[in-house]
Amino acid sequence: MARKLRVEYAGAIYHVMNRGDRRERIFMDDADRQRFVDTLGEACAKTGWQVHAYVLMPNHFHVVVETPQPNLVAGMKWLLGTYTSRFNRRHKLFGHLFSGRYKSLIVDGSGSGYLKSVGDYVHLNPSRAKLVAADAPLQSFAWSSWPAYLLAPSKHPSWLRVDRLLGAWGIPEDSPAGRRRLEQALEERCGAEEGEEFKPIRRGWCLGEETFREELLAQMSERMGAEHYGEERAETAETLAELIIAEELKRGQWQEADLKTRPKGDSVKVALAARLRAETTMTVGWIAERLAMGTRGYLNHLLYRRRKLGGE
Repeated sequence: MARKLRVEYAGAIYHVMNRGDRRERIFMDDADRQRFVDTLGEACAKTGWQVHAYVLMPNHFHVVVETPQPNLVAGMKWLLGTYTSRFNRRHKLFGHLFSGRYKSLIVDGSGSGYLKSVGDYVHLNPSRAKLVAADAPLQSFAWSSWPAYLLAPSKHPSWLRVDRLLGAWGIPEDSPAGRRRLEQALEERCGAEEGEEFKPIRRGWCLGEETFREELLAQMSERMGAEHYGEERAETAETLAELIIAEELKRGQWQEADLKTRPKGDSVKVALAARLRAETTMTVGWIAERLAMGTRGYLNHLLYRRRKLGGE
């Protein structure tokens, strides 16, 4: 079965989410919730993770975690497996608790606002789900990192890192005044229209600047196989194809515009098309359009004739 490629590197930041099997509850009561938080803390102690935000919903959880070492997969395997064992033992159950593989969104933490968006998305989850009364403050929902953000630093869990999100809100210091500013800013967002900001968090695999995405795709292209699926694989294949095109244009001292002005059946273009077919998963139709070689059928004819004449 096709699977999602996990990209790991030192210093990566992820928005991780997983649901209960068949969307069933993963927390029966506050004792379960506390057990999950404790297990998350143990996972951080084992892996060195730094948590920027988390929230526990009835049938799923969100965690924004930074991994100083490239160990997301090993850490998540321990976290989910250990909590499942503890949950099953407490409730005298057995079998799966979570639904398939967890979702992980890679977040650009360069200071361009993406970490702030993810943190806000996580902390506002209870408000969006109507788990907070209309006249109650967001911190009245106990099972997220948000109440801890409003406490003095000495009262934070050792594994909760608040400085990055404070900085993203333009608050330079974890002080009483800074925490009041932070609380006021997020409370003002409760109940407001989300707009477009949160859509990439729900649907994407990467949240960041285009250069950040390109760097990830270049890294992934070396590891992506046919067993991987989805947006990442398609985007990675196109990135690899563009790298090959740029390399061949440079080799032949061509400009990008030459692809449109040279004949459709130019031997250099045919050779480039053959390389793209051999080394990428891009379709004949995509290659024909990209290299200005006419229709898909015409390019297939050119490639067939090249093979018949002994071209590689």
